[in-house]
Amino acid sequence: MLAEQRMEQILLELEKEQAVSVAHLCKVTGVSEATIRRDLTELAQRGKLNKVHGGALLVREAFHGEELDMEVKRQLHTPEKRRIARYAAGLIQNSDVVFLDAGSTVMHMVEYIQAPRATFVTNSVECAQRLPRRGLKTYLLGGLLKPGTLSIVGGGALEDLKRYNFTRAFLGVNGIAVSQGFTTPDPEEAMVKALAAERAQETYVLADSSKFGTVTAAAMFPLPSAAIITDRLRDQRYAEHTAVKEV
Repeated sequence: MLAEQRMEQILLELEKEQAVSVAHLCKVTGVSEATIRRDLTELAQRGKLNKVHGGALLVREAFHGEELDMEVKRQLHTPEKRRIARYAAGLIQNSDVVFLDAGSTVMHMVEYIQAPRATFVTNSVECAQRLPRRGLKTYLLGGLLKPGTLSIVGGGALEDLKRYNFTRAFLGVNGIAVSQGFTTPDPEEAMVKALAAERAQETYVLADSSKFGTVTAAAMFPLPSAAIITDRLRDQRYAEHTAVKEV
């Protein structure tokens, strides 16, 4: 097998498995570990993969410019979102002042909250409707209503946020990448999320595994600024930059 054919085979295995070991690639291609390691180095230099100790990871930092409506988001990765939301809700204590944003995973948290004396602040119209039904003390930010996500954004929301200090903030996200950090398509939503994180003692980003390796238009904050709660972490590079909990 020629070198280019071998490297094409390596990329095909990566596309299928997301992460592959040197030993697995040796078995697939029938060449030595030294040869595979040289191939991985060459492919990494071309930007085709991420070389890690003992193998390689698929490069998945794709740019997404558009944001899906909430009705569409609700139908995506629902079992994973519910697992993440249940774990996140379990972190809330009665003494907490909590910010919940308008992420689709964050909204699932409401049904799992077991802290009846906690106080909640949100920029999500849907959270603001669901929280009082659970008997939970709720404040809704003022500002501009964004139709697609039913979130409150803009200058009014930012001014309202400055009135609060949070023990915990739980945020949704559209993309997570090692270099670009946490991102979302809308700059106004990004500003609300960033300020909420700044006002919180502890910030958690709730993200199913599909969000990793994705970059969207507006930067929120870098990886060390928040812990991540996810269903599965395929790329361990993220754990080198912040705390990651798999549930």
